[in-house]
Amino acid sequence: MTDRPDPIARRVRAYLDTHPSVAEAIRIGIANHSAVARRVAVELGTTQTEAVLAACRRYPRGRGDVAREAGIARVLRKSRIETRTKVAAVTVQQGPDVLQRLGDVVEELLDENSLCRVIQVSRGTVVVVDEDSVPRVLKALRESSVIRTRRGLIEVAVTSPESIEETPGLLRHLTGVLASQGINIVEALSCYTDTVFLVDRSDMGRAIAVLSDALQ
Repeated sequence: MTDRPDPIARRVRAYLDTHPSVAEAIRIGIANHSAVARRVAVELGTTQTEAVLAACRRYPRGRGDVAREAGIARVLRKSRIETRTKVAAVTVQQGPDVLQRLGDVVEELLDENSLCRVIQVSRGTVVVVDEDSVPRVLKALRESSVIRTRRGLIEVAVTSPESIEETPGLLRHLTGVLASQGINIVEALSCYTDTVFLVDRSDMGRAIAVLSDALQ
């Protein structure tokens, strides 16, 4: 008969797995385990601080973590950053006719080599275009179906080699880099070789700087 895993250990590991900045500090050996354990105990609502501390000390840094981090670093060194200003995101309610209504304008924008990204989500569709193209998009849609139009955005795209598709953790790494500087990500998209972020215009300089550092 095998012993069942300690439920506190499971809860601590689950907490750390969903708090990557804390987990990363433990993995690279710069975290104060006692301080982390106190915080985790409060968050989990438990008084078993010694058990929490023991679980924090056992939190793994295996060969898989090292290899994954090395893979991310290799991909980022071969990546480059591209930016686009005056970008807008139009969020539309879900509906059977939305894509049909957008069809002609999307085709026109693509033919003109203009920015046009159509992203379907569970509760609607997000259309990312240049600000100058917003009136054309809105004209194609029913006014009642438009949830929000957000202008004044910057698109920052990290373009990587094809090996990105076999490199787990890169999107999390880049979003963590941006979050660590207090930069709000309005939209994010990772597809094929591109990892694309939309941020507010006021965050442009910081976003480019911090992502450029991450590519070194």
